[in-house]
Amino acid sequence: MYSKEFEQIIQFRRSNRSFDPNTEVPEAVITKSLERAVLSPNSSNMQLWEFYWIHSNSELEKFVPLCLGQQAAKTAKEMVVFVTRKDKWKSRAKWNQEKIKSTIVGEPGKLQKGGLDYYGKVMPLLYSNDGIGVMSTIRRSISFVMGLRKPFFRTGGVANQRIMVHKSCALAAQTFMLSIAAEGFHSCPMEGFDEMRVKRALKLPRGAEINMIISVGKGTEEGIWGPRFRLPNEEVIFKR
Repeated sequence: MYSKEFEQIIQFRRSNRSFDPNTEVPEAVITKSLERAVLSPNSSNMQLWEFYWIHSNSELEKFVPLCLGQQAAKTAKEMVVFVTRKDKWKSRAKWNQEKIKSTIVGEPGKLQKGGLDYYGKVMPLLYSNDGIGVMSTIRRSISFVMGLRKPFFRTGGVANQRIMVHKSCALAAQTFMLSIAAEGFHSCPMEGFDEMRVKRALKLPRGAEINMIISVGKGTEEGIWGPRFRLPNEEVIFKR
């Protein structure tokens, strides 16, 4: 028997593009939803993400034109900018190593040794880059040669790295939106924004990228643009 509670959350969550101006979102709702987002699954537990909570009225007003004047931005009571931080891979790999080391009492066990090697050797191979693409070529070559004999993780250049971190960040964004819905409020994920100006407003470095911006509030009827249409299940769900 499936969970009725989760079904209600899924059905309640809609992209609402117009929020009630008279209903505030308790700060505790955003705080708890961000804490839940942190618990989202992500590639190798590298957590190459950051979440920027846009809360003050002055900051919200600043972000309306950056989000191209969308109604979801104009009426938002809160916003959260989901950011990928591939450029922080070294510090996050080191953090994971330190966490593993803190669990070692006496001689490290097999899993602990494997974890230390994973973050000390595999992550540098996976995330390192250089100006002329040598590391990308090395990764592609390893994938090709190893893939001849058995199934192997295929990786290569910067595009592969970007896909990895954006997938993880999107999982966190989905957790956040489901949490907002569970607390009785609404959200709208926005892809229409000026990334360059958003990065400038947040004082982000070149290596950071904007995954999406999510507006939050108490949704209104006019904020739902009609019924929710989905392709028939048999066109997208395949059982083998």
